[in-house]
Amino acid sequence: MSETEKINAALKAVSFVKTGQIVGLGTGSTAYFAIKEIGKMVQEGLQIRAIPTSEATRQLAEELQIPLVDINNVQTIDVTIDGADEFNSRLQLIKGGGGALLREKIVASITKTQIIIADASKLVEKLGAFKVPIEVIPFAANVVIRKLSALNGVATLRVKNGSTYITDQENYILDVSFGLIDDPASLAKELDHITGIVEHGLFINLADYVIVGKGDGTAVIKAGEERSGFNV
Repeated sequence: MSETEKINAALKAVSFVKTGQIVGLGTGSTAYFAIKEIGKMVQEGLQIRAIPTSEATRQLAEELQIPLVDINNVQTIDVTIDGADEFNSRLQLIKGGGGALLREKIVASITKTQIIIADASKLVEKLGAFKVPIEVIPFAANVVIRKLSALNGVATLRVKNGSTYITDQENYILDVSFGLIDDPASLAKELDHITGIVEHGLFINLADYVIVGKGDGTAVIKAGEERSGFNV
C-alpha cells in the first residue's frame, strides 16, 4: 500500500467522525494518518474525546492536542479507526503486529462502529499466513507455549532490538503459526480458554467496515456483504 493509498483510506475513514463523539484511535502506520487528520479536524473546530489504543498513540494524540478521555469513564465508543495485519471476506481479522492487540480489542469490544484501514494485500482467502499474536503474562509463557502446541500452534517469543518485547501492559507476546486457519472463530474460542493468555489477535465479529486504499480512491467493504472475494 503506497503512502497515498494509506492517506486516502484514512481520509475516508475519518469521514465517519462527527462532533460530540467518543473516538477510538488505533495503532500503527496506517492509523497514524487517520490520527493526523483527526488532529487537523480538531484544530478546525471538531469537538471529540478520544481513547488511544497504545502509549505511542496517546503520545501522538497529545502532540496533536486531541482531547483524551479515560476508557473507564465511558460506556461506549462511537467510532474506532484502526488497522489490521490480515482480513478475510467475513471481516475476521488478525491484529497485533504492532503489539497493541490487548488495548485494541478492549476498545473494539465497546465500539459501535469499528473501521479498519487496510491495503488490498491484507485480504486473504484464509487467515494464518501472518502469525497470530498472543499476549501472555510472563509467568505463564512456557505453560502457554505447551498448550498452544497441543493446538498445532508453533509459538515464537517476540523479540525487539535483541530483547524480549514488552507490551504496554508489561506482558510478553507470542507470535504463533497455526498454518492457514479453516475456522478462525473456533480457534479464537479455544484460545479464550487457555489460562495465561491475556488476549489474542483474532478479532471475530468486531469489524463493521474495512476501507481499502485503491489507486486514487478507496473501496469500502461492509460486514455482512460476504462474497467469495472482493474486487479491490
